[in-house]
Amino acid sequence: MPPRLAAVAALLRLGLRPLTPVPPDAPVAWVAVSELADPTAYLEGGELLLTTGMRLTSDNADDYVTRLVRRGVAGVGFGVGVVHDAVPPALVGAARTHGLALLEVPRATPFIAVGKAVSRMLAAEWYEDVTRAFQAQRALSRAALDGPSAVIVRLARELGGWALLLDAAGAVRHAEPPSAASRADALTPDLARLRPAPSPAAPRGSGARGRAVVGSLSLVDGDAHVVVQGIGLGDRPLGFLAVGTPEPLPHVAHTIVGAAAALLALRSETPRSGRDLRAALAAALLGLPAPERAAPRFPASVLACANTMIIDALEADPLGDRCLALPRPGHVVVITPSADVHRVAALADGPAGVSEPAASASELAAALVQAERALSAARRTGGPLGYDELPGQGLLSVLDPDLARGFADALLAPLRAEPSLLTSLRAYLAVGGRLEEAARDLDVHRHTLRTRVRRVADLLGRDLDEPGVRAELWVALAVTDNAAGPIGLTGASGPE
Repeated sequence: MPPRLAAVAALLRLGLRPLTPVPPDAPVAWVAVSELADPTAYLEGGELLLTTGMRLTSDNADDYVTRLVRRGVAGVGFGVGVVHDAVPPALVGAARTHGLALLEVPRATPFIAVGKAVSRMLAAEWYEDVTRAFQAQRALSRAALDGPSAVIVRLARELGGWALLLDAAGAVRHAEPPSAASRADALTPDLARLRPAPSPAAPRGSGARGRAVVGSLSLVDGDAHVVVQGIGLGDRPLGFLAVGTPEPLPHVAHTIVGAAAALLALRSETPRSGRDLRAALAAALLGLPAPERAAPRFPASVLACANTMIIDALEADPLGDRCLALPRPGHVVVITPSADVHRVAALADGPAGVSEPAASASELAAALVQAERALSAARRTGGPLGYDELPGQGLLSVLDPDLARGFADALLAPLRAEPSLLTSLRAYLAVGGRLEEAARDLDVHRHTLRTRVRRVADLLGRDLDEPGVRAELWVALAVTDNAAGPIGLTGASGPE
């Protein structure tokens, strides 16, 4: 979304002074400079127009403003000290009458500085859009491991609206929220535009395939702006994906919808592989739904590997038959016999965290937490790192277990109601309070993590910038991790 004119006007380094009200939501698509009496032929609308009023007079000010308003410019920045010592009163009056935002640009502020400032803001918005699309596509890819319904749920959450998965006949297969299923009937007439039309070159009855008229369409259905996307590979649609939002989807959201449609098409046409089976088995061991279960060979170790290609490496290695691999947000978890742990770490070919051996299935949850904590540290060293090599682990061995657990429970109690706060605090402390790095490890936006860290500080009533506070929290988290309970209850939560 383009930057708002109000945000541009508020930049202190530019020194812009509003002379008429600035709409809070008016976007700025670009900055244009013109001294023409009628520059509208060279404008598209949405620009912040900069001028020194070289051809402006009291007689033509009203017509000048009227034309700009009709063209849809975001506002006018009037440079003083060049042609006019002050903004002409006739221009101020006309702008106020027609509702045009008028900003005074001081002599010390060159027009190029305004253009550069808006350009930087546009670039930042573009980066935010690209980052959001990338994160959404990763989230959808993880959801695809759990089936089409999980993709629909995640898509609706990403777009802040509703989503429907329809089969080739238009019947509802999945809806999020479930009440969205009632919208399917209204979409039926439009689905014909996405179904293959007979090819003019194909004789009737020849059985030749048709061609899709369009790949997607947009429409308005009551209170929702709807996008319908065909699902399928080639010209054979397997179904339809429909999403509805209160406002029209921006470009980045269309990219997210297209990614979801591609994942659903691949999911429906790709047979289940041995890799999928192992992922499902590992999911079962970590307390997630799975069609089958398989017991690992104990003692077992858990590895958290930054290089997701380890799944392919295990496919090609005889060792892979003794391991269970599961994609996680930003990394892959591998459960392996402890005797093979060093060989698996070598296959990871990059940062990897290695847990201490687990003697039974009930200890795997604690081992998973250990492996993922070790991976956070290993990302900075570049190679495998064992949990027992982390700073501070030796300290735990000299603490009284009961007293240490009581201390940890009391200190962290305010955070127990919100598990995401504990996860975020752990990641934040693991990288020494570097917000950007912790956000990447958690696969969340930095603004999301910043909000969580502030909430942690508020709930605990402590300043997280204090070294002593961080040390106490780190010890409390380490004590809690070492006492992790049954699988799926501590440290093994899925992506948020």
